[in-house]
Amino acid sequence: MSKLYITDTILRDAHQSQAATRMRTDEMLPACELLDSMGYWSLECWGGATFDACLRFLNEDPWERLRILKKHLPNTRLQMLFRGQNILGYKHYADDVVEQFCRKAIENGIDVIRIFDALNDIRNLESAIKFTKKYGGHCEPAISYTISPVHSEDYFVKLAKELVQMGADSICIKDMANLLLPLPAYELIKRLKAEVNVPIHLHTHNTTGTGDMTLLMAAFAGVDIVDTALSPLGNGTSQPATESLVAALKGTQYDTGLDLARLSEAAKLFRPVADRLKRDGFLDPKVLSVDTNTLIYQVPGGMLSNLISQLKQANAEDKYYQVLEEVPRVRKDFGYPPLVTPTSQIVGAQAVLNVIAGERYKMFSKESKGLLHGEYGRLPGEVNEEVRRKAIGDESVITCRPADLLEPELENYRNELGDLAEQEEDVLSYALFPKVALDFFARRKADREAEEVGRQQTAQSNRLERNADKADSVRTIYVEDLTEGMPL
Repeated sequence: MSKLYITDTILRDAHQSQAATRMRTDEMLPACELLDSMGYWSLECWGGATFDACLRFLNEDPWERLRILKKHLPNTRLQMLFRGQNILGYKHYADDVVEQFCRKAIENGIDVIRIFDALNDIRNLESAIKFTKKYGGHCEPAISYTISPVHSEDYFVKLAKELVQMGADSICIKDMANLLLPLPAYELIKRLKAEVNVPIHLHTHNTTGTGDMTLLMAAFAGVDIVDTALSPLGNGTSQPATESLVAALKGTQYDTGLDLARLSEAAKLFRPVADRLKRDGFLDPKVLSVDTNTLIYQVPGGMLSNLISQLKQANAEDKYYQVLEEVPRVRKDFGYPPLVTPTSQIVGAQAVLNVIAGERYKMFSKESKGLLHGEYGRLPGEVNEEVRRKAIGDESVITCRPADLLEPELENYRNELGDLAEQEEDVLSYALFPKVALDFFARRKADREAEEVGRQQTAQSNRLERNADKADSVRTIYVEDLTEGMPL
């Protein structure tokens, strides 16, 4: 067996999972030279929630972050997470927007695009796979792993084979809720390695405390690449710690080839970042504790925090466990969707509505109606038709690829944005997050105008200083001339 390769998530999923995606670009740069020389298979640094968080909370252009990281990490593959036809937003986009996003992501520095769909509806992956390949990116479609009566080992193997036929360069098992336990991981990866002829990449978390064991058993089964996170932001709701796995496999046939001492040096550079995130209230120590509710209710860590927030807003925190118990029931009624963005938010919000209203399905969110209508794609299992009728009445369920119903829209976004676009990438930012992007563009303009005023004031001040120095010099020369030749 060959060595096990590592993708480190310290620059993306680690802080997304633990600290609401609040790590800034300037906090990443001091470690980049060391990370770039480490020998990782890739560094995950973009996509997921980073795009939204940069614009909304950090006053950063996510495209500029990507360009900066590429400059500082020239020798390492940069990887992103891409939500299929949703791209990085929360609705389906037309194919021309998907194509332009893939093109610009690769042009600006992305090497590996991991593409997933919350429903495992491969029709929602078609365009992203095609355009990733067209523009020269490494295409890594993902299987959203979950447990249900319809999600068997055979289901996942069949899905992987279909993804290979569509052009996958590697396949990711995306275990977003840490539900893939060690022995099932061993069995699934054994079968995939026997029946699929591309590298297998495993992504899990350590929410339930089983992630380390799952990665170890995956290594024994012959997995090619695994995701880990440097220890300052590893474990808990994040990925298992990189250093621990590297140490466990050192000197074995699965040796990662990574240097533990150098990893320790890199970890030192991120400890102050983790401390800052704690001080600012983004990194709650609770995210590091083992939470087996995920195994019972299949609720990912990020979804749990959303549920708590929704209940606080409704002044109904005492209903927490009732909501947790309602989530699996809603999921069953909705045809067993995997609980990952955006379906985790949809199912969770509906469970909250059901409990708070005191009557199941008295109210439906717009997103719940859309999911049951087929706007997000094909649901994996049988839907409770009584619930569907309550949600959408006699409307016909969408059975085609949802994006086939969308007209090209990139030009419309370009026209709407007009002169506010300083670069083609701005049009894509606006397409994904219209209001958030406009707010960011306004701040960017104001910041630049303030910088220009500051530059002008500094230049004026420097001119005055130079003139004053010149005047002093002239006065000195004049005095010397007057005093020259005078008797002592």
